[in-house]
Amino acid sequence: MEHRHDTGTDLAWAALAGDPVLTERIAYGGPPGLLPARLPVMDLARATVAVCALAAAELAAQRDGGALPAVRVDDGAVATAFVSERHLRIDGRAPSVFAPLSRFWRTADGWVRTHANYPHHRARLLGALGLPETAGPTEVETVVAGRTAEDVEEAVYAAGGLAVAARTPEEWVAHAQGIATARLPLLTRETLGGGTPPRPLPALSGAPALPAAGLRVLDLTRVIAGPVATRTLALLGADVLRIDAPQVPESQDAHSDTGFGKRSTTLDLGSRSGRASFEALLADAHVVVTGYRPGSLDRFGLAPEALAERRPGLVVARLSAWGEDGTWGARRGFDSLVQVATGIAAIEADADGHPGALPAQALDHGTGYLLAAAVLRSLTEQSRTGGAHLATFALARTARWLMQDLGGGPDGHAAPTGTAASPTGYDPDHYLRETDSPVGRLRHAVPPVAFVGGPANWATPPGRWGVDAPVWR
Repeated sequence: MEHRHDTGTDLAWAALAGDPVLTERIAYGGPPGLLPARLPVMDLARATVAVCALAAAELAAQRDGGALPAVRVDDGAVATAFVSERHLRIDGRAPSVFAPLSRFWRTADGWVRTHANYPHHRARLLGALGLPETAGPTEVETVVAGRTAEDVEEAVYAAGGLAVAARTPEEWVAHAQGIATARLPLLTRETLGGGTPPRPLPALSGAPALPAAGLRVLDLTRVIAGPVATRTLALLGADVLRIDAPQVPESQDAHSDTGFGKRSTTLDLGSRSGRASFEALLADAHVVVTGYRPGSLDRFGLAPEALAERRPGLVVARLSAWGEDGTWGARRGFDSLVQVATGIAAIEADADGHPGALPAQALDHGTGYLLAAAVLRSLTEQSRTGGAHLATFALARTARWLMQDLGGGPDGHAAPTGTAASPTGYDPDHYLRETDSPVGRLRHAVPPVAFVGGPANWATPPGRWGVDAPVWR
């Protein structure tokens, strides 16, 4: 391990309004050449994990009154964690990742990518294309080939599905949503409402040091970014309760990857009993994390301002695919679609011009670690100055940071930073562990967030999705 300045870490820590002197406590090491791509994916991965670990160490020092623990960032652990869903095994079985209709399709004028992993998204995609629910890839391919990419994009979104036309970086920066994204920084942090007094946190005791011990986190997120953030808060000692609507089941395979350290329940927030249960949980919560498209939770009283009014001193973190502003603010999205829209897929295209992809769902994972870092930094500041805090993230903003601030330029083009060759000295098995769980024997990636005296693994494995009672421990 060596101490050095890492540009990506410095930029991310500055975005979190952290003291720049603290980055001197970070040591870096591990095998080189991981997550190779034309864009600086490893730089993003390393930086986001580094600032998360530093924010955890900072909160630990704040709570126990001691010196800031040294932070260690191992590129091998980081790269393995950024593809944790690929390394996961459940009784030796690899989980399902992408469904057959979640892929690129050639259109009359280019390419479009669809996302249909969930049954309701699949049904809406097929309905928008005028196909029966029994249709498969061959039928979709035939219909899409006769239409323009933007026509498919608009028709599918109008039907409530997900499809995005492949754009170049130049096309994205000229697009209305790209223009709106360009006006914003990597993340924003602000205070909500009137001031509330500082909330003292009890001193830490025992080993390992758990900077989030005693904190209660309501997790209203799905699909990698939000769950990675709350999985990290659980690692650090928080009581994390994930809440989902019973009408929209989650994949157990996905939960087995991101559910470490958490409990999971279902609540129908549209019902009187569901709302009452949520309000009882909120009354004792310290943090709420949401990961739905902007405005979709407002009708349940879950807008950040409304939450902070009912629970003064709350820390709220919200993330979405496209952000709060712009013409796409109300649209659903996933990492794979944001890569396609912003021009990342064009940059990573193969020699034949087929759109490519990053070596990891790096926008999801990176945003997840940034979100956890922002929560930890907000808790540190709140213990000093009080107030309710809000942090806002968007995958499109993380994409812009990757393409421009981490070695690219104003047009979104970055010089190649890696190759397709296998890195030397890297054995992923070194960063994998096995543990028993209610769903079977799990092989999983170790957490990459590490500081001296901190936890090396989660206290509990993931359980079955949706089976826990809606109560705090």
